[in-house]
Amino acid sequence: MIGNAEKNQFLFENLETMLDPKQALYQLAKTIPWNDVESYFMGFYPSKGRPAKNIRLMVSLIILKRIFNLGDETIIDQWIQNPYMQYFSGEKTFQWKMPCDPSDLVHFRKRIGEKGIEKIFKLSIDIHGDKIKEEEISIDTTVQEKNITFPTDMKLYKKIILYCLKMAKEENIKLRRSYTRTMKKLIFLQRGKKTKKEKKIALKAQRHLKTIAGRLYREIKRKLSELSLERNEELLKIFEKILNQGKDSKNKIYSVNEPESYCISKGKDHKKYEFGTKVSLAVTNDTGIIVGAINIKENEYDGKTITGALDQVEKITGVIPKTAGTDQGYRGISNYKGCMIINADKLKRKSLSCYERKKIKKLLRRRASIEAIISSLKNRHRLSRNYLSGSYGNTINVMLAAAGFNFKKWMRKVKSYFCDNFYKIIFLQKIKFCLNVR
Repeated sequence: MIGNAEKNQFLFENLETMLDPKQALYQLAKTIPWNDVESYFMGFYPSKGRPAKNIRLMVSLIILKRIFNLGDETIIDQWIQNPYMQYFSGEKTFQWKMPCDPSDLVHFRKRIGEKGIEKIFKLSIDIHGDKIKEEEISIDTTVQEKNITFPTDMKLYKKIILYCLKMAKEENIKLRRSYTRTMKKLIFLQRGKKTKKEKKIALKAQRHLKTIAGRLYREIKRKLSELSLERNEELLKIFEKILNQGKDSKNKIYSVNEPESYCISKGKDHKKYEFGTKVSLAVTNDTGIIVGAINIKENEYDGKTITGALDQVEKITGVIPKTAGTDQGYRGISNYKGCMIINADKLKRKSLSCYERKKIKKLLRRRASIEAIISSLKNRHRLSRNYLSGSYGNTINVMLAAAGFNFKKWMRKVKSYFCDNFYKIIFLQKIKFCLNVR
């Protein structure tokens, strides 16, 4: 039997002596300059008021969430059970209590803003050392879909009606009619929209629902007070734009809650349209480190996004690469700040020598590796669907996903290093044993 004193000594032993130093997360905790991180993020806090949570704890939780593809609630649950995560957060002994409420992560992201998230992204790049300063990079765009329902006119009109009813209830406005029962009947008639027999009935129901939405919108706008009109001005503008937009309208609104989302068609057979925002990624060719990740607020042509991508690469790494390999979506720009933009159209030039042609082909073949990195970001680092709200959420989600990828890449290298050394030692021991036997 183990005594109480021995139990307490085992349970509350120092984590640094208890854990395996060869683990990748242990090594990452030793590599990150936490003093510099804490001094930088101290600028986001006022000198007065209630003491905040430990900065290292909050930054480490955001990093761990992206490395292991977890949510705000699940990362807290995993943190309580995992001593390596606790050591990474700066704890000296094993903790049994929740480090913070999951909502604190939301408040911390809002507090540090885009500058703070960019600092975390830069941190994930700097730990790789001089490997990030390469002369050749690859650039491509992809879509981060917003966490919204598939947009249809009926859904948008229904949303306007529900918002108007909610607004009337909050402001104590008496409406002539609520149309609650009528709305349910009209939505039910949409079930046969794809059949020839009931298509006319469904379209008629859609026009009727739009009429109801416009009627309630105008009534609410008339009866709201001046203060309420100012408070709900942006929301009412969204309602008006939805009611006025048609089939061929530009800059359509596809979601009432997320009006910044736009429709993007990438030519995929399995997914013809995607609703969210476009992001641009820049990856080093030899090491495969993401050195640039920006969100494009408007649905622009890919060639126009390359200037912002290269500006961010120069800002974070301190140097601008000599060449950037792209696909044919980047036509129209060949040079920016001394960086040569190379795509397949370059091969059509007859003046190229055999050596130059081979070099371009090699660069373009290497550019294809960025597709695998994009797939990894979407499947393992929460880029496939963006759960963070607003345009601010669009901007930070892509940088956090790229930071998670870079940290995970560094951890894999550490793991492979220790594994290789372990097998080398075993091999040498077997050779010594064989020599002694002989």
